[in-house]
Amino acid sequence: MAAGSLQHPRIAHARRFLIVVLFWSVLGTCGALPLLLAEEPNMPVADAIFEAISGLTTTGSTVLVGLDDLPLSIRYYRQQLQWLGGMGIIVLAVAILPMLGVGGMQLYRAEMPGPIKDTKLTPRIAETAKALWYIYLTLTIACAVAYWLAGMTPFDAITHSFSTVATGGFSTYDASMGHFDSHLINMICVVFMLISAVNFALHFYAWRRRTVDAYSTDAEFRFYGGVLLVAFILVTGTLLITGYYAGLDDTLSHAVFQIVSFSTTAGFATADVSAWPTFLPVLLIFLSFLGGMASSTSGGIKVIRFLLLFKQGQREIIRLIHPQAQVLVKVGDKAVNERVMDSIWGFFATYMAVYAILLLTLMAMGLDQVTAFSAVAATLNNLGPGLGEVAANFGSLSASAKLLLSVAMIMGRLEIFTLLVLLTPAFWRR
Repeated sequence: MAAGSLQHPRIAHARRFLIVVLFWSVLGTCGALPLLLAEEPNMPVADAIFEAISGLTTTGSTVLVGLDDLPLSIRYYRQQLQWLGGMGIIVLAVAILPMLGVGGMQLYRAEMPGPIKDTKLTPRIAETAKALWYIYLTLTIACAVAYWLAGMTPFDAITHSFSTVATGGFSTYDASMGHFDSHLINMICVVFMLISAVNFALHFYAWRRRTVDAYSTDAEFRFYGGVLLVAFILVTGTLLITGYYAGLDDTLSHAVFQIVSFSTTAGFATADVSAWPTFLPVLLIFLSFLGGMASSTSGGIKVIRFLLLFKQGQREIIRLIHPQAQVLVKVGDKAVNERVMDSIWGFFATYMAVYAILLLTLMAMGLDQVTAFSAVAATLNNLGPGLGEVAANFGSLSASAKLLLSVAMIMGRLEIFTLLVLLTPAFWRR
């Protein structure tokens, strides 16, 4: 009896992994039904599954062309998939994944200074979800109103606010945000992409306490701003030196927009970045690995992990200079537990291993190196656009490649381990 009572919590814990994975997998598959049943765009099964999972995971990769001419119902449905997926991601990141011990918040809930050290924002998950819904809905309404005032039609304003706040990147036009040809609309999009890439726990505390101090004191927030500033200098400088755009206004507008779009893994476009000069297309892809902050709608590895890896690198350099020194990894004025550092290294190594396996598998299916490299980055990081054959869309890929990349989207959204744990024999023996 005692043994059974000890095993029961373990079984319940294991079931949570299964439920979370099945929820996203089944929901993504069921989300493909309206696309399959519609007369237009008349999609094959693999394409419909890819499109639906891309929407729900807020990846933004698409197999569709001719979006401008699709029925309004399908165009709206794709956008709503992303909006619902974005809210699901926030609740997942803040309330569910920490219970499983794999979420970004779990990495530093007890070690980090400031208001976001707690796993849950309120005592009950239902209350947490409700508070997050209010914040998410408020941001969506504000974004839609701003788009409308900037010149979008009500339909475009609403649908694009869905994908902007979700950092999903779906658009109702093939040209994405470039369709509107408006610097004002682009900057509105930039502002709301950045807001959505910030830890929603910070938004919660700013709203609850009516202060913005939580942002200025948060180490992850400051590090993220520093990375974006460096990227802006590199991209803008390269575009100016090469003379890719004729005017300074166009250069600054496109540089800011694409840096924010890729770093937040939104994936909107105002230009064909695959044609940008020198190293810029690859740099933007690398920014998607960084992603946004923990517990945001953005994908990627997350800023907090890179911050701690950076500090770990600094510590190792100091240890080489002073072998006897006791050096701690600190964020703020608090030392980070070594167990946290071990988990980050484990996550990073696993992420790169999964990336390499997916990359080699796609190349074995016949994709060239650039296409395979960017396709995996676009899906595993929940970014959306890629390079090579997938620069515009993923329609040219085989059905097997699309299904494999659909799995990659779910893996990236569930922080890798949530799905991988189901593949271990130890899980099924519990």
